[in-house]
Amino acid sequence: MDPDPTAAKVAMRRRLRALRRRLAADRSAASERAAALAPLALWGPVRVAAGYGALADEIDPAPLLRRLEAMGARVVMPVAIARDAPLVFRDAGAPATWRPDAAGMLAPPPAAPEATPDLVIAPLLAFDRAGGRLGQGGGYYDRTLAALRARGAVRVVGLAFAGQEVASAPMDDNDQRLDAVLTETGYFEVRPPMR
Repeated sequence: MDPDPTAAKVAMRRRLRALRRRLAADRSAASERAAALAPLALWGPVRVAAGYGALADEIDPAPLLRRLEAMGARVVMPVAIARDAPLVFRDAGAPATWRPDAAGMLAPPPAAPEATPDLVIAPLLAFDRAGGRLGQGGGYYDRTLAALRARGAVRVVGLAFAGQEVASAPMDDNDQRLDAVLTETGYFEVRPPMR
């Protein structure tokens, strides 16, 4: 573990946000390529797939979510209901109906039915080959993944541009690792780190 993961995270976030903006120049094509490379058969039958509403410079999960939906998965989106609580997942519905949630992100409204995903497509700023994930810093996904994993099996796939890979993502005790990573150039499963 990094001796000072907080300082390392702050520095890496600053650098990776600028990098991601440059990588996003080809965002639409990269999103389609990543979706085409997703090994859906390997993931088995997916009942409920959680995506996210992509920020302007994030790789867009929409093409991947369309593939999953065509195979019978119910698509849900994350919703922050309180600043320090895990996310809940609600039926995606029409994006025109989405409203800002507790984190200020557009999300399905309270009337949308909730569901527990068995596949989570997670956004990120950086990833490493050991499943390390650096998010935006709010801790929403770490709290959520910990809660989901405590309740049962869930596959967590980080979706990113290949250029977001780093040698080692700074991790602390609260950080949740990815099970796999999908980019516009390929897919890999994570092997647990050696202890």
